[in-house]
Amino acid sequence: MAKIGEQILYDNSEDKVIIKKTYDVNPELKRAEMLRNSGVGLTGEKRLVGSIPLQLITQWCKEAGVAWDDHDGRQAVMKRKIMSGEFDKFRVWKGKF
Repeated sequence: MAKIGEQILYDNSEDKVIIKKTYDVNPELKRAEMLRNSGVGLTGEKRLVGSIPLQLITQWCKEAGVAWDDHDGRQAVMKRKIMSGEFDKFRVWKGKF
């Protein structure tokens, strides 16, 4: 995932600094599609569920209020998001887990 922009904004009403970062996820989407089409991780005991950019996982955890070092919480957030259908294009294996 390539960072394509960053803006630093200041909110006078709440006296806050806001950093807005913009990323291009197309390389990650193409990678997931390539893995899906080639059949990587689709068989056997261990399946490759998806290819999710680290920045997106960080954002999901922040939105859910889950600390980065909370492995079980982070895993639950990722599972909920990837199974929601909204982020289906990052999926490689389409089964249930």
